Amino acid sequence: MGIKKPLFGRGRAAPMALALAASTLLLSGCMSSKDNDVDALALASQTEPADALYNQGLANLEAGRLGEAAKKFEAVDKQHPYSEYARKALVMRAFASYRKGDYAEAVSSSKRYLATYPGSSEAAYAQYIIGLSYFRQIPDVTRDQTDTARAVAAMQEVVDRYPNSEYVEDAKAKLRIARDQLAGKEMQVGRYYLERREYIAAINRFKNVVDTYPQTRHVEEALARLTEAYYAMGLTQEAQAAASVLGQNFPESQWYKDSYALLQTNGLQPRAGTGNSWFGNATRLITGAGRDPAPQASASSTELSAPRV
Repeated sequence: MGIKKPLFGRGRAAPMALALAASTLLLSGCMSSKDNDVDALALASQTEPADALYNQGLANLEAGRLGEAAKKFEAVDKQHPYSEYARKALVMRAFASYRKGDYAEAVSSSKRYLATYPGSSEAAYAQYIIGLSYFRQIPDVTRDQTDTARAVAAMQEVVDRYPNSEYVEDAKAKLRIARDQLAGKEMQVGRYYLERREYIAAINRFKNVVDTYPQTRHVEEALARLTEAYYAMGLTQEAQAAASVLGQNFPESQWYKDSYALLQTNGLQPRAGTGNSWFGNATRLITGAGRDPAPQASASSTELSAPRV
């Protein structure tokens, strides 16, 4: 019969292991608590009162330090979210970014403001900044006009959603300029196709000018180019109808005189299309649209002031 090992050795080891584990947990807990205290203190030391940060932003703005101003307004938003100072700081950051030429940030801050505070008294101002930011980026007519189209959409929002705001009149002026630019781009592309005798593509561009931008100065040339394109294709009735629309609306135009002379080379004269045709609709569209005044460079020179928040 073998002799069994005594159990007293294992019985003593177990309590010692438990004590060691408990000590480790206690020490770990103390260290974790200490680390958390340090983080909280560091965070508190990095946080400034909302009014102090906001006033620092205003001071930097007044001094022309636009980048520093934008950073202070951003700090208000981050450190004191959803406070009244955060609301004011957000629209001020949009303004400072716009003045600095950081149009992407100006648009982003303004859109955030509209999404968070859609009913505030500065909502129209934020929408106006979006329009101005795109408007300032309108390129030469030979380049892509995406920003021009965005400027039109944003400024139309100002007119439609905030009809009584102080920004409406300037928004309308910039709408005229931006729409004229878009029409000019269509004309540029249409002339490109016309020179290469791609008449269908050219006609579609010129028609779009009449349909979409009937109030712009480009309508006269668009109708003359339609006359030219149809005549080149041998579609004399359409050419006569296009010249008729041109003559009815712009009888003293040089474009009409040139179109009339073109038809006369084949013994033709302008002749109105049927009332239900595209040409009949074009006449009504142009007559009802009226004419925008020629775009003036001074219309884009209005200096944007800071919002009254």
